[in-house]
This record gives sequence, C-alpha cells and structure tokens, in this order.
Amino acid sequence: MATKKELRIGLIGTGLMGRTHSNGYNQVSHFFPELGHTPVLKAVCSRNQENVQKFAEQWGYESTETDWRAIVARDDIDAIDICTPNDTHAEIAIAAAEAGKMILCEKPLARTLAEAQRMVDAVEKAGVQNTVWYNYRRVPAVTLAKQIVDSGKLGKIFHYRANFLQDWTISADVPQGGTGTWRMDVEAAGSGVTGDLLAHCIDTAMWLNGSITDVSALTETFVKQRMHQLTGKVQPVGIDDACLFHCRFGNGSLGLFEATRYARGHKALYTLEINGEHASIRWDLHDMNRLEYFDHDDESIVRGWRSILVTDSDQPYMKRWWIPGTSIGYEHTFTHQVADFLKSLDTGEPCAPTFQDALETQKVCEAVLESATSRSWKETGVAVNIGEVTQSALS
Repeated sequence: MATKKELRIGLIGTGLMGRTHSNGYNQVSHFFPELGHTPVLKAVCSRNQENVQKFAEQWGYESTETDWRAIVARDDIDAIDICTPNDTHAEIAIAAAEAGKMILCEKPLARTLAEAQRMVDAVEKAGVQNTVWYNYRRVPAVTLAKQIVDSGKLGKIFHYRANFLQDWTISADVPQGGTGTWRMDVEAAGSGVTGDLLAHCIDTAMWLNGSITDVSALTETFVKQRMHQLTGKVQPVGIDDACLFHCRFGNGSLGLFEATRYARGHKALYTLEINGEHASIRWDLHDMNRLEYFDHDDESIVRGWRSILVTDSDQPYMKRWWIPGTSIGYEHTFTHQVADFLKSLDTGEPCAPTFQDALETQKVCEAVLESATSRSWKETGVAVNIGEVTQSALS
C-alpha cells in the first residue's frame, strides 16, 4: 500500500465550527481510505490556554497556541483552518497565504466585499489551495439535486425559492458581542442574517441554478439596542435581524429568499425549491436525507410529489456510509468537504467553493444590503458562469 501524504492541519478557533471540522478530519480516513492524503491534527489555536488545551485533548491535536500568528508561522503546518469570527478572516487568510499555507475558511468569506476581494487576491498571488466551508452543498440529497438539475430533467427553470429561519435572538435580553453572541455585533459579523444564513442559501442557489444578476431587498432590525457583552454598555444594534429579497438569475428564472432569527418555533429551518418546465424538486434540512421530486411526465393517474430517500450506494457520497435506508447527519457534510479537499490535493483541481466562488456569494450579500438601504434594485456583478462550478462529489 502506498504511503499516504500528511496534510498537517493548524486549526484556529475552538467553537462550534472548530468541533465540526475536527470531527471531519478525524473521520475522513476511515470512510475515504483511498485518498492519497490524510489529515494530521498538528496544532489548534485559541486565546484561552486552558480552553484550547482541553479542546486539543478532546479532539487529538498534538499542540496548542494562543496567538494565531504563531500557528501561521510554524513550518510544521501545511493548511490553516479558519474557524474564527468574521472580522478576523481576512487578516488570518492573507497572512496564511503569504506564508504559503493552504487555507480552509469558514463562511461567509469576509464581512465585506472589499475584505473578500483582498483574500481572493492573496490566495491567487500565492497559488495556494483554498476552500470555504459552505457545507450544505455536501448534503447527499442536495448534491443529488445538483445532478438532477444538470441532467436537464427539470427543463427550463422558472423559480427558485429558499428560506432559513431561526428564533434565538427574539429576546431583547440577548447581548451583542463576546464569545457566544459575536454574530449580533456588526463589527465582528459584518451583517446579521444576510451573511450568516442567507449566504448559505445564496451559495447553494448559485451552485444549483447559476448566477444571481440583480436583487431587490428589505431588511429589519427589530431590537434597536442591546447590551454589549464586552463593555456592559447598551448601544445601537447594527446587524439585520431579518432579510427578504427577490432576484433574477442569469438563466431567466426568478428567486425569492427569506432569512430571520425571529421565526418563533424554528431553530434551523432551511428549505429550497426549484420549479422547472418539466419537473420540480424541494429539500428541507429537517428531513435532510430526503429529496422531494415532481415529474409532470409521469402518467396522470400516479402523478404527484415523490419522496426520494437518499441513502442508496449509487447516490452521492452514500456508499461511504451504512446500509440503504439508514440516515446520516449534519456532521457528515463536513467529512465530505474534508474528503473533497483531500481529493483536490490528489488531482490538483480546485475544491469548490473556492475563495473566488465565495466572493460571488459575497457580491450578492453586499448587493442585498445595499438594495435594502437604498430601497432600489441593485446589480450584483456576479460572474455569469458561476453555476458551472462543480465539486468533487466523491460518490
């Protein structure tokens, strides 16, 4: 058996995404043994020494750092994984690129389009492999939806709609800023639900249905002031609590998107639907192993929505897991992304979504926020071939 090459990982950030990524690194070689590279958890970084040491022991990292600059400078690190708040993505990624490191960055790519562009410029100048963790692409049912759309079974696309609903910030007592609630602080996050939730919807939409060309949006901040966790002072809230926008795609179809953290009863409801000339598909994160499909060409007496349980070995990624009829979960999407990234090192191909792909999503997010502010239509400037981007989709 050929000796595997090591990919020595330096993880920065020990929150939720640090855990999901670490689990993916730990699991990938068990289920994708043919890959030529294997992750080695070389170092993890967080500002609190006690917390980062516990994290390292839990997940199997060999060493710890408390300054991200130290981990970027180390010669025994091949890839930097950025799992920090949005306001640090650009600085860390640019430094990592200049140090010749591969980069895996959490979404959204940055707080602003300008920051994102600098990150793209840095990785392109350095020529380093890069990817952004838009993990919902790698839900097997969503990857199957991509295959169905690309096959032409839907025919001409007329409509795309998506929503992402949560309810965790309804109370005015929820603070902004700090470790647990940095997403509420505009300086750390850049935006609210637009960059946090809609960015997922936009990435998936443009992967499935092509470029979004122009948008018209509405945002609202329901609680205008909140206590800042770091200062203890009550100050204005700068993020959007809810966002609605409609849009045009480059293929002529229309889109409708909604995200909010004020939908009581919803913790993470993400749904999408595509309506075509011949057929339609829809997907719901709460039933993530199923894809619903309607085909107008079916005989009329049996025509209707069918539920496809995506667990068979000929469906995307599923031959890697259990027996047909048994489900996988949220955590597997990160293992799939690690696998696709490792395969990209074997083949030399990009691992989508790359920084350049994520820049296109950033363009739409920025146009959405500008449209809401100006109360007018905004062009996005998204590349027209964005929907042609694929991923390894190891299946």
